[in-house]
Amino acid sequence: MKLFHVHAKSAIDVMLPAAVIKKLPKGRWGVVTTIQHAHKIQIVLDQLKSAKLAGQVIGCNASSAEKIKGEVDQWLFVGSGEFHPIQVAMKTGQPVWLWNPGSREFGQLSPSVVEKHFKRKQGQLARFLTAKRIGIIVTTKIGQKNLMRGLELAKQSGKEYFIFACDGLDMGEFANFPFIDFWVNTACPRIPDEAMNMVNIDDLIEAGILTLEKEPMAYEVPIWKSSLGLKKVR
Repeated sequence: MKLFHVHAKSAIDVMLPAAVIKKLPKGRWGVVTTIQHAHKIQIVLDQLKSAKLAGQVIGCNASSAEKIKGEVDQWLFVGSGEFHPIQVAMKTGQPVWLWNPGSREFGQLSPSVVEKHFKRKQGQLARFLTAKRIGIIVTTKIGQKNLMRGLELAKQSGKEYFIFACDGLDMGEFANFPFIDFWVNTACPRIPDEAMNMVNIDDLIEAGILTLEKEPMAYEVPIWKSSLGLKKVR
């Protein structure tokens, strides 16, 4: 199937009102945004003279923020919702402030929201350790397919592994496989956000629970591990 990608540029004014600038805490600022506002982000940088631009983030990829987290103390996210900035907060461990140019709302991403996601992830890791039969979720979607990683996990000893391949994912279908104690997701890393019986394979690796070797010349790089879909902000 041929794909045609169109960058939808928002016409909304992203400039920070003077009242918002006065509310910004002192410190070293990093700025992130979404693709809709990327072409206008220089306006915000001109207002915050010492701020550093990390660039664009997507819900499953905050690597641009991770790269410069040592150079900033806090983040300003220009965009709507909490889906993207939660990823920034989780990956950097730093406070994130939200400026929604559409609704003209400004405020800090609640630390309690970030803490909730952190505790859920810790619970997911603990449940994986005690599970005996593991279902490995692999998607066939372009940009999310990570079959090689799933096969690597299935070779690990100590547990019984089953690979489940799918295109779309219906969480309700898991009830059809009661013999599975716990699930490991190799697709989009935001899928387990609201699930306690599922963890991302990358979280297991980052926590040191798994050590997997990448097979050369036969490894799929998912969208959240690559620059695919990320527009370089100039």
